[in-house]
Amino acid sequence: MRSCSSGLARTTPRLRECLRSRHSEKMGVGPVHAVVPLRFASVPNPIRATVEGIGRLLVYLRLITASRAQRIAGLAWPRILTGLARMSKATADVAMVGVAVGPAAIAGVGYGVPYWTMTYMLGGGIAGGTISLVSQRYGGGRYDDIDRAVKVSVMAALLVTLPLVVVFWTLPEPLIRLIGTGEAAIQYGTRYLRVASLAMPFAALNLIGSRTLIGADDAWTPMIVRAGGAVINVGLNAVFIFVFDLGVVGAALGTVLGSVGGVLVLGWGLTVGRLPFVGPLPVQVDWSAPYWDAADARHLARISTPLALRKVAQNGGQFPLLAIVGLYGPNMVAAFVVALRVRALMNTPGWGFGLASSSLVGQSLGAGNEQDADGYARDTLRFTVATYALVGAAVFVVADPVSALFVDDGAVRATTTALIRAACVSVLLWGVMNGALGPLRASGDTTWPFYGQLLGLFVFALPLAYLGAVTSLGIWGLYGTLFAETAVPAAVIYYRFRTQKWKRISRQNREAAMGQAS
Repeated sequence: MRSCSSGLARTTPRLRECLRSRHSEKMGVGPVHAVVPLRFASVPNPIRATVEGIGRLLVYLRLITASRAQRIAGLAWPRILTGLARMSKATADVAMVGVAVGPAAIAGVGYGVPYWTMTYMLGGGIAGGTISLVSQRYGGGRYDDIDRAVKVSVMAALLVTLPLVVVFWTLPEPLIRLIGTGEAAIQYGTRYLRVASLAMPFAALNLIGSRTLIGADDAWTPMIVRAGGAVINVGLNAVFIFVFDLGVVGAALGTVLGSVGGVLVLGWGLTVGRLPFVGPLPVQVDWSAPYWDAADARHLARISTPLALRKVAQNGGQFPLLAIVGLYGPNMVAAFVVALRVRALMNTPGWGFGLASSSLVGQSLGAGNEQDADGYARDTLRFTVATYALVGAAVFVVADPVSALFVDDGAVRATTTALIRAACVSVLLWGVMNGALGPLRASGDTTWPFYGQLLGLFVFALPLAYLGAVTSLGIWGLYGTLFAETAVPAAVIYYRFRTQKWKRISRQNREAAMGQAS
């Protein structure tokens, strides 16, 4: 097996033959096992140990199979670690800004983040289509067709994000005023959004590169690059905020530099096919023309558009939601923003398991093995929900000390603790959502998740928040908002997953996803 890692799929015919041989050996037609897991064994860490420990428990309980648990854990834990690092960076931004400037700055960042995140979500939707194309071609042995999908994804990401950078740079204050309350918070949000907007295209390109490698069974390299970048980003933010006294601008500037650095490293690695201290990558991209393929673009659009719209709806709902929460007062906004940050941190296991499911299911579908795809889909869902249950329970217990990291005022801290505990309950349903979404994303069945997100947000979550603001329901309206925002889309996505229609849709999409034979 090790000899297969000494070259690159696009540059070495011997490697292509080696991969195809392994492709046919696994259960007759199963997807390729990447060499990457060999590197995992030499890097002990608590995230890996926890994920593998949960997997072993589920295997012992006969809820999942041992062989699938190993592959799921191998792909999931690096992405979970990456997500923890990146969300810890975002959470640290809020904590450092709060300590250095105060609650108004936290609220200002909270007003600016949804705009920044909206563009990030658009890039994430495009990257969701990328992983579908790459994983199916990798699983089907079409290695020479992968770079075409990557180039189309890159062009699509730039076409979507660059116009938004212009809007957010030139019109940040009017946009912040649409949802913001309190003059100080609005000014902080304006300064944060203008600078942070410069990171948007680079953040989207980071997602394209990461999903490309994960679709080719390599979760290790994105972890090294993006988690390492997040750690450096925290250090830069601390310098900008506390040493140079740049406040919210310092937090935004650190985000820009971190995003640019990630693109440079991943882009260089994909260009030459290897990275120092990491070794050969499973994919090498030839960046020469053509940069656009109409067939790939159409298929990418079919998969990515509902995913992007779902993410935009999920994030776009934060605009009216924060405007409604503003009716409760600035202290409630600060508490709610902290609760959302903590919930986002708790959601990082879904990043790993969701992408692991998309990659493994996509590879199995590309190899024509629907039974294997179904097995990975079911086992990853169970693995995901079990992990979320443990994470939510742990944070529920320590919610008060967590609140103290962000706010000093006793009343605001008590409110923050209560909202964090409500978020702990709601995040379990996010686990169901992420676990069931992976197979739908891999197969191209991405419209129902969009419908579920719209239903949960606009029919349930926002009305509950408003009722709490204008009636005696009070903070219970926000508790209900946090729960409905995840429970309703989770129910819709899980129902769609259980219908098994994603397999039929995969058959319809498979020829387009695989590309033309080289």
